[in-house]
Amino acid sequence: MAFREVDMWEVLQILSRLGRGESNSSIKRATGADRKTIRNYAAIAAELGWTPDLGIEPDEALAGRVYARVRPGPDAGRETTIERVLASVGPQLAQWFKDEPQDPALQLTKVQQLLGRQGIDVAYSSLRRHAMKHYGYHDRRRVTVRMADCDPGEVAQLDFGQLGRIFDPITGKNRVLHALVVTLVYSRHQYVHVTHSQKLEDVIEGLEDAWRYFDGVPRRLIVDNMKTAVAKPDRYLPTFNRTFEEYARHCGFVVDAAVARHPTGKPHVERNIQYVRGNFFKGEDWSGADRDQVQQRAIAWCTETAGMRTHGTTGKKPLAVFRKTEQPALLPVPGERFDVPQWGDHKVHPDHHVSFLKALYSVPTRYIGQKVTVRGDSRLVRIYHDGQLIKTHPRKRPHGRSTDYDDYPAEKTAYALRDPKRLIGVAEKHGQHIGRFMTELLSGDFPWALLRQGQALLRLTDKYGGLACEQACRRALAFDLINVKRVEKIITKDLASAPLPTDGKPAKVIQIPLRFERDPGSFAHNTPNENGDSHGGNQTVAGHGPQTTAPVGDAADPAGPSGLRPQSPTQRTGVPGTDTAG
Repeated sequence: MAFREVDMWEVLQILSRLGRGESNSSIKRATGADRKTIRNYAAIAAELGWTPDLGIEPDEALAGRVYARVRPGPDAGRETTIERVLASVGPQLAQWFKDEPQDPALQLTKVQQLLGRQGIDVAYSSLRRHAMKHYGYHDRRRVTVRMADCDPGEVAQLDFGQLGRIFDPITGKNRVLHALVVTLVYSRHQYVHVTHSQKLEDVIEGLEDAWRYFDGVPRRLIVDNMKTAVAKPDRYLPTFNRTFEEYARHCGFVVDAAVARHPTGKPHVERNIQYVRGNFFKGEDWSGADRDQVQQRAIAWCTETAGMRTHGTTGKKPLAVFRKTEQPALLPVPGERFDVPQWGDHKVHPDHHVSFLKALYSVPTRYIGQKVTVRGDSRLVRIYHDGQLIKTHPRKRPHGRSTDYDDYPAEKTAYALRDPKRLIGVAEKHGQHIGRFMTELLSGDFPWALLRQGQALLRLTDKYGGLACEQACRRALAFDLINVKRVEKIITKDLASAPLPTDGKPAKVIQIPLRFERDPGSFAHNTPNENGDSHGGNQTVAGHGPQTTAPVGDAADPAGPSGLRPQSPTQRTGVPGTDTAG
């Protein structure tokens, strides 16, 4: 007779009929069970403490215990032959089934092959049961759990997926088009942003458009471990990209990174990537369409097609659930779009500047040679040292420069500025006459050419003291000697204490007349030779008049025959303002 498997419900029906006092023959006709089987069920029930005489209706628990005794299969307490064979190679199996993150367990098919090489022929199902029972092995058909539903507006999931290629009019080539998909978990409503790259700027631009499409921001955003968002993946403490984390604070959401290489961490958007690729992009004619045109059609598709479909899990239309329940629960969208910054760690150069994005920005002297962190957006550049903001500059274009001259040492600021007024102001602080001297020095049409002399004058105050320099400048001004070297000579020769003119007018420096020791004839151009002719002949130059020698000195006091100018009494006694002025 062929074996017929029964279930617990058939056992319960037989026991119930026995309890009502029916005969075995009637039970056989009603259920089709053999009399031997009926007697066996009754005997097992009696062993378990139940008999028809008790007058108690049998329940499912009793029927289940009887069924457990009579169901086919090997006895759980009896060790089979294959169990004994596999137990003999237990240490080897334990090594093969050892599952570690860096050294995962071998596949069952591989273990089956290795056992076959040792002469052990075991079925795949038997090996799998043995591995699951003794070594905790689990294959790809793992036990899963369904996560609890989130609240409206709580979670959104983000992921990238490749759609295909379209023509890019900027490069003139066909380029890969990616889809950045943002899915609201509660309502399953989604937004698709198409882009040619997956840079940080593209991710933030897509999120900014998504928040404005939803007219709200979720409280938590789950992302995969893309480098634009996660700098260092970790199961428990991931390190997020500095700019993306700043963007999260700007919008008010919390970034939650899924576990690396575990797509089940964001299943809703993972499935939507395939849906977007298959339902929106594939099968459409994109010839002649650029990225902007694809983006417009993607927004319409999100609203009219994806939003109006009946979702397979929720059984509702995502757009309807979103408008009724989830949209009011979202956070408000920031009024101003996020200005994506760039960060960099740089060393301060000896010239007080740091180079950031090919532009120079100054910092105070005390930070020279130290590492600073620079943050730059489209408008401002902020410089930090040890987490403290130390400088802010307007953003400059490449090869530009922003310098705050107050960052320079005080003694170098005036020259670096090339500002005569500032140099004069510094001189006036050292003394009245020093300020007047600096004013006279830099009063010409091109004062920048004399800035070095102005710096030299200020250095004299450090070298000889402010009082000595003040007195020297006073004497130099009295004789109208606007020359820094002469001022230093006055100081070194101690001429500052000599008397000054008493009429209040600047003394004049008199040029000492020129005196020659040679005979005036030695200055003649034509000298007679032995024949009485001029040396070299009588030479004339066409187009010129007669050649004459220009007088030297004052025409009213020409040189005498002896070649020496007669000295006047004042010249013999000396005139103030000549040698005594320095």
